Amino acid sequence: MRHALALLLAAPLMISAGPASYETRVANVLAKTPLIDGHNDWAETLVDKAGDARWTMDLTRLDPAKYNTDIIRLRAGHVGGQFWSVYVSANLPGPEQVKETLDQIGLMKSIFQRYPSVFAPAVTAADVRRIHASGRIASMLGVEGGGQIDGSFSVLRAYRALGASYLTLTHVKTIEWADSATDNPQHGGLTKFGEAVVHELNRLGMLVDLSHVSEDTMIDALRVSKAPVIFSHSSARALDDHPRDVSDKVLKLLAQNGGVIMVNYAPSYVSEARRQWEAARNGEKASYNAPPYGGLYIGQPERAKAALAEWEKAHPRPAVTLAMVADHIDHVVKVAGIDHVGIGSDFDGVESLPDGLDSVATYPALLAELMRRGWTDEMIAKLAGGNVLRVMEGAERVAASMAKEPPATATIKMLDGK
Repeated sequence: MRHALALLLAAPLMISAGPASYETRVANVLAKTPLIDGHNDWAETLVDKAGDARWTMDLTRLDPAKYNTDIIRLRAGHVGGQFWSVYVSANLPGPEQVKETLDQIGLMKSIFQRYPSVFAPAVTAADVRRIHASGRIASMLGVEGGGQIDGSFSVLRAYRALGASYLTLTHVKTIEWADSATDNPQHGGLTKFGEAVVHELNRLGMLVDLSHVSEDTMIDALRVSKAPVIFSHSSARALDDHPRDVSDKVLKLLAQNGGVIMVNYAPSYVSEARRQWEAARNGEKASYNAPPYGGLYIGQPERAKAALAEWEKAHPRPAVTLAMVADHIDHVVKVAGIDHVGIGSDFDGVESLPDGLDSVATYPALLAELMRRGWTDEMIAKLAGGNVLRVMEGAERVAASMAKEPPATATIKMLDGK
C-alpha cells in the first residue's frame, strides 16, 4: 500500500519531467543556434489593420485576435532571426507594386530603428550570428513576388541595396517571365528573362525563393541557379496535394542543389482534408451569389449567411494541428534529408493557424514535438536555423565568385521578344 501511494505521489513529477526536459533542451539549442523563420507577413498586417498608426504604435504587446506577432511573443518564442516579408498585391500595376514595396521596406526599417534593443538589420549569415549573440533578432527582408521588380534589374538591385535578402519569383499570379503555382501557366516555367533574374540574384547574393511558383518554374530555377535556393514558406505535396506545396521529385532536386524548404503552417497547405473542405466551402458560397442573374440567394445576404452556417454545421471544418506540421517536417527529412528543412510559418499572412501554433511564441512547442519523436539536439539546430545559415553562406560564396560580372541590363523585350 505504501509503495502504491508513493507511486501515486511521484506520478505528477514523472509526468512533468518529460516536457520540462524538452523545454530545457530547446532553450539550450536556441541559445547557440538562432531560430530563423523564413516568412512573416507582419508588415502587410500592420498596413491592413493599423493604417497610419503603424508608424508610431507600440509593438510590445498587440491584440492576439488581430496579430500573431509582437515583441513579447517574439521573445517567448526564442526567435533569433526573421525574414520579414514585404508583400504587395500581385494585382497592382507594376509601378504601384514598386511604390508599395518601398513603403513596406520603410516600415520595417522604422521598426528596427524604433526598437534597436530588439531588432537589428542583417544581410549575411555572419550578421545573423553576431546579432543573435547580442540577444537581438536578426532581421532580413524578403520581397514576395517577382512582379514587385516591374521587369527591371535596376529595381531589383535597389531592393538589394536596401537590404532585401530574397526574391520570391512569383506570388499568386503568373507574371511576364515566370509561371505561378496558383494561376494558369503561360511559359512552361521560366522565360529567358526569368533565367536572367535567377542569374542576377545569384550575382547579388540574394536568395532565390521558390515558394508560390509552379513546379516547372521550380525545376527551371533549380537547373539555372548556381547558388542554393530556398522555399521560404512551403510544405510537402505528398501529404497535401496543394500546388503551393513541393513534390517529392522537387524535394530530391532541392537536396542536390543544397537548398532548404521552410515548412509552412497555412492549414490548407498542411491538411488534405482541410484543403478539400475549403474548396467545397468556396463552391457552396459561389452557388449563393452568381451575378448578374444566377445564384440561389442573389440579393439576399441574410439568407446566404444562414445557408452557409447550415452547410458548415453539416460539414465541420477539419482540424489542423501542430503534429500535422511536424509530419510535413518529418516527410521533408525522409525525402530530402535533415540538411534541407527549416521553418517558414507564414504568421500574420493567413486567416487561421494550426491548433498549438497560434503565434510566434509557439516555436518551442513544435521543436519539443519533434524531440518527442526522437529528434536529436543537432537535428533541431539544423531545422531551427543551421540549414538556412548554410544556404546564406553558399549564396554569399557564389556572389563572391561572380563579383567581376557586369550587372544585368537586359529587358523582357530583349530576351523574350515581347
